[in-house]
Amino acid sequence: MSNDESRGSKIAPAIAVGALFAVLAATVNAAAFDAEAAGFPADASVVHNIGYSLFNLGTYDVATIGAEGFLAAFLIAAVALDVAVDGAVYLAKREEDGSIVSAVGQVLTDGGRDGGERR
Repeated sequence: MSNDESRGSKIAPAIAVGALFAVLAATVNAAAFDAEAAGFPADASVVHNIGYSLFNLGTYDVATIGAEGFLAAFLIAAVALDVAVDGAVYLAKREEDGSIVSAVGQVLTDGGRDGGERR
């Protein structure tokens, strides 16, 4: 493959990235931020309120701030991390002679071979 052929395949992703950057820059530029941003009360704990929202304890007046938006982000991040761990475990396995062998099993044991550390 010559340099001319490989360069042509990289132009479309570069244009897509440039367009995405332009959209993000236009969005940030058009956003209106209030001069006085509302913060949380000094005695409010975001972590505790996420827990209260998770177990639906807001009806008992223990939550001091509305944390449902935080709860959605928390759950989305938890699912994404779970998928990443599951993918890593799946990729760590390999096949030998038609059967799946765990990569960790070979590291921690001698695999039942004669002459190993077992006696």
